[in-house]
Amino acid sequence: MQPEPPISRRHLLRLLAGGAALAVAGPPAEAAQARMTRLIEKAQSLPTTGERIDLISRALIGAPYRSHTLIGGPRRAEKFVTRDDVFDCVTYCEAVLAAALVRTPADYDSLLRQIRYRDGVVAWRQRNHYFTQWCDNNIANNICTRVGMPGGFSIDKKLYWMPSLGAPRMAVAGIPRASLLANKSMLATGDVIAFMSPRPRLDYFHTGLIVIAPNGEPRLRHAAQSRGRVLDEPLARFLSVNHVKAATVLRPRQWHDAAAQLGLPCFT
Repeated sequence: MQPEPPISRRHLLRLLAGGAALAVAGPPAEAAQARMTRLIEKAQSLPTTGERIDLISRALIGAPYRSHTLIGGPRRAEKFVTRDDVFDCVTYCEAVLAAALVRTPADYDSLLRQIRYRDGVVAWRQRNHYFTQWCDNNIANNICTRVGMPGGFSIDKKLYWMPSLGAPRMAVAGIPRASLLANKSMLATGDVIAFMSPRPRLDYFHTGLIVIAPNGEPRLRHAAQSRGRVLDEPLARFLSVNHVKAATVLRPRQWHDAAAQLGLPCFT
């Protein structure tokens, strides 16, 4: 398979900067809400975040890939978008994570805003445009922790994709591919994994969720543009086919830890 173009979701921002209009079609809000409500309620009986992520993410396998579903730009008001019918690689992870961590469907939108935007503020400049920002902000808000492995490193990169975003310098943390495979027992179902880009001005080219198979092998569950849908496949195969050199791994906290930081109801 070909890797997802690293900037498919962000290409929209160029169009918006030039004043192009975006049309976003989707199911009725009631239908989308009912589907996510059912998944959240079904997952409530499971005791761990990883188990809930597995159940919810599995239910969404086969959903079509769709880029450009978020609305907003440098000169266009940001609109909070919730969709569970189509996904890109980032919105898939966001939707699953938010649904797995909430206790009730009423809390879903609030947590999704916290995951997608810095400080939960729905504004274009608060959105996590680079996945390094996504990682840093979701560690800072206590939703995730970083998973370390032998050989882990950090590189300073000057990122640049759009003039409107500037050219921020960010520390991009990675685990070498060899270490990731050698220490696969350190991975857990529900981990968020992002694959570092070889491009000098881009941090990551793709992201997805780890699911540990019954035989102990890690699988990658993700929304793949090249395959046109959400699917899962062996992680080792994805790393090999896409010549991945390094990746970053985050682990969602158990709900009671994350909720304490966000002031939301906790599981008992």
